[in-house]
Amino acid sequence: MTDAPHADSSAAPSSTADTTGAKAHARAQGGAVAESQPWLPAAVYPNADPSRAAGLVWAEVVAGGSYTSAVLARGTVVTLRDIDGDACASVLLYNASEPQERLNVADTVKVQWQVYSAAGQLLLSDQGRVLARVVADGSGQHDAVFGVSSAARNERRYGNGGVYGPSPAGRELQKLAGAKRGLGPRDISPALSFFKGVVVEEDGSPRFTGSAAAGAAVTLLIEMPVILLIANAPHPLDPRSEYACGRLEITATRGVPTSPADPEWSASPEGERAYLNTESYLLLRGDTPPATNGATR
Repeated sequence: MTDAPHADSSAAPSSTADTTGAKAHARAQGGAVAESQPWLPAAVYPNADPSRAAGLVWAEVVAGGSYTSAVLARGTVVTLRDIDGDACASVLLYNASEPQERLNVADTVKVQWQVYSAAGQLLLSDQGRVLARVVADGSGQHDAVFGVSSAARNERRYGNGGVYGPSPAGRELQKLAGAKRGLGPRDISPALSFFKGVVVEEDGSPRFTGSAAAGAAVTLLIEMPVILLIANAPHPLDPRSEYACGRLEITATRGVPTSPADPEWSASPEGERAYLNTESYLLLRGDTPPATNGATR
């Protein structure tokens, strides 16, 4: 029997064979740029709008089948952009101070009599407060009804639905994003999805309408401090047999939350009531809402 060959002891060690080499190798990766990554500081993001670059507080590109999260101050302006025309950004919002209060998509739809998201829509919490407002919409393809894919659904459809597999489910990504902000699986509620549209026909059946075009964007104004979770994964009604999802760009700047002086505050009686609920909550917490200076309304 021939002995197994022995390694040549004179061969040069690999670059990570000891801690010195491993440290040098790791530090050499510091300047590497990935297709999808957060940019730190945000102002160095190379694809930023030049008029906004200096004021960026968040810049990130999220790959298809991935997720992100952030804690955002009141007045933050967040722009989501569908880079390739195939993103599906499923959004969840939570009160940053009391995360048991969170986006209620059903109330967002029924209170405002608006099932299809568009500019002007308020994203309402289960306490009747305004978490965010859609201030601009260049897509028109969104869904507030059918939520995100589940692990079981993706297992049946693609053969794998696990978060670390080739076809992660939207809900699994949301759970992972939430865990990094202290939220558990029971905190993951129905999401609002941007950039993939669904129309409900007269007979109640859904019709998937897909995306608008590459570069379409949606801008949100954050109206109270929130935790934002985003999963970027194929919509559950996407009819394609393959797992397909494009990149999502997120940029954010500081802005000014809506005040009673703004027409959006009283654009509808339902919206005004939600803003008044938000104002009362912030006053009791010691946060004076914009332009009121604590005055009685």
